[in-house]
Amino acid sequence: MARKPGKNALLFIFITVMLNMIGFGVIMPVMPDLIMAVTGEGLAHAAQWGGFLSFVYALMQFIMMPIVGGLSDRFGRRPVILTSLAAYSFDFFIMAIAPVIGLIVAARLFAGAFAATFSTANAYIADISPPEKRAANFGLMGAAFGLGFIIGPGIGGILGENFGPRAPFFFVAALGAINFVYGFFVLPETLSDENRRPFEWRRANALGNFKQFAQYPVMLPIAGAIFLYQLAHWTFPSVWSYFAIERFQWSKESIGWSLMFVGLMAAIVQGGLTRIIIPKIGERKAALTGVSIAIATYVAFAFASEGWMIYGLITISALAGLTLPALQGIMSRTIPPNAQGELQGAVASIASLSMIIGPPLMTQIFAAFSAPNAPYAIGNVMILANGIGVYLPGAPFLLAALLTLFAFIPLIIAFRRIARPRADTAPA
Repeated sequence: MARKPGKNALLFIFITVMLNMIGFGVIMPVMPDLIMAVTGEGLAHAAQWGGFLSFVYALMQFIMMPIVGGLSDRFGRRPVILTSLAAYSFDFFIMAIAPVIGLIVAARLFAGAFAATFSTANAYIADISPPEKRAANFGLMGAAFGLGFIIGPGIGGILGENFGPRAPFFFVAALGAINFVYGFFVLPETLSDENRRPFEWRRANALGNFKQFAQYPVMLPIAGAIFLYQLAHWTFPSVWSYFAIERFQWSKESIGWSLMFVGLMAAIVQGGLTRIIIPKIGERKAALTGVSIAIATYVAFAFASEGWMIYGLITISALAGLTLPALQGIMSRTIPPNAQGELQGAVASIASLSMIIGPPLMTQIFAAFSAPNAPYAIGNVMILANGIGVYLPGAPFLLAALLTLFAFIPLIIAFRRIARPRADTAPA
């Protein structure tokens, strides 16, 4: 039976989401060394494997997120969250002991298949939050992401430097196991029996989700806007390190500090300011403001000429974090309670699809406009061997700005539909 969650349950959800992001951050500084250790190859070869690992993880997420979201609407949030957390801990343990690259690939496939923690946590938040507070509470989950991103790279760097590249994986596996035990005792079920629905395979896929949500006028346009926004956002994790080295000659330590600052600002905006700004100006204005800020700062990143400018731009660009909590708040109020898990699974699938496409797209754009083997340069124009003829390491950020600009179109369509609500009702 569902019962009212106490403060320990909410703390557990926050910690669980934060642990997911810590795991993501831990990988960044040590994964190259781990891959080189198990393959015996150099850094370039390790980078190729790293890209492939991101691809298979995202692909499995895209396939499995709607399935797991549907399961949470059928069997409840608690068993799905705890199972996902157990799988998360096991995945990091396997990577910590893996002797060959094939086992790491298998672990990433396994992790992607069970990476339902964030989507189901959002469904949990939707269950326990009144409609007017959902956007703010979704922002709190964003704060957990930000804090995890602050902690993760630091843990990975310190443990990897002092105890080897496998140590951070053992550490995260242990944290996940401890959190699983904690959650087993403090996490109640929040989905009541009357709000559960049968599991249906026709709805347990991204296309099935979107077909089902097409019955709600605002869902598909907002989903399209989220996809374009997320696709653009992958510029940062995909090319940030390369861009900073190429444009500003930053060291690894400088890059690490900048990533930690990104996480800090994300935590401040999504954990604090979203709870103030979104209720004050409304979800629609908050989303449009966030998208506008994202476009402006992408362009500024592309043409930044000095390293000191980056921290100011990071501070401003963090306000783009208003966008997703506002849009998730709108979407969660559009559909019935027994489809909240399905909604969050669909949103996570959008993120996974953007992750499949975004990193290879952005890294290829960066390579094309930053080729190191150009025969000569004139001013800021470099005649490249591949014939493009323009040296612009910030080109991926310009593409990100363009993609985010396109997101305005479906947002305007959705908001016009909200302003002129239709009388039709859609079945659960």
